[in-house]
Amino acid sequence: MGHVIILGDSIFDNGAYVRGGPDVVTQLRGHLPLQWEASLLAVDGAVTRGLKSQLARLPRGATHIVVSAGGNDALGASHILSQPVRSVGEAVMLLAAAQQRFAEEYEEMADAVAATGLPVALCTIYDTPETEPDQRVIRTALSVFNDIIARAAFRRGFALIDLRLICDAPDDYANPIEPSSKGGDKIAQAIARFAAGAGAEARVYI
Repeated sequence: MGHVIILGDSIFDNGAYVRGGPDVVTQLRGHLPLQWEASLLAVDGAVTRGLKSQLARLPRGATHIVVSAGGNDALGASHILSQPVRSVGEAVMLLAAAQQRFAEEYEEMADAVAATGLPVALCTIYDTPETEPDQRVIRTALSVFNDIIARAAFRRGFALIDLRLICDAPDDYANPIEPSSKGGDKIAQAIARFAAGAGAEARVYI
C-alpha cells in the first residue's frame, strides 16, 4: 500500500477555487490504486521556504512525495516586470537576480525533501492561461524559475511533473494562478502515474 504526500501551495490546496468541485487531493485519491492513501500538506499561499514546516508534518508510512512550489515566489518577484530599464541586458540581469534568490531557497528545500529518502517528484510552475493579456511576458519570465526546478530535479534523480504541458487549456484554470477541477484532475492523473512508476528511472510526467 502506498501513501502519497503532496506539498506546496494552491496548485494542490485548491479547494477554495473550484466552486464546490473536487480539489486535487480528492481527485488523486480516485486515481490511486485501492487501499492507497493521499494526504494534503500543501497550503494555499505557501512560498518555497515554507515547505520546511510542511515536511515537519510528514506522516509515518509516507511512500511518495510530490512538490509544487515556486509560483508564489515568482509572484512576489513579479514587480520587476514593470521596472524601467535602459537595455535588454539590464532586464535580463534583473531576472537573473530574482532567479538566484529563488535558486538558493529552492535548492535548500529540495535537499530537505531528498533527505527523506522517499521517491520524489517536483512540479514545474505552469503558464497562466493564453487568454491573459500578459501571458507571453509571464511565460517567458517564469522560464527562469522553471529552469531552477528542472535542474534541482535532475540533479537529485527526482521525477519532474511538467504542469506547463498538463494544464494547456483555458478551462484548466479557475483563475490566472489556480487550477480548476478539470486542470486539477489532469494534475492528479500525472501524480498517480508518477506513483505507479516511482522506483523506475526518473522520468518527466505530463
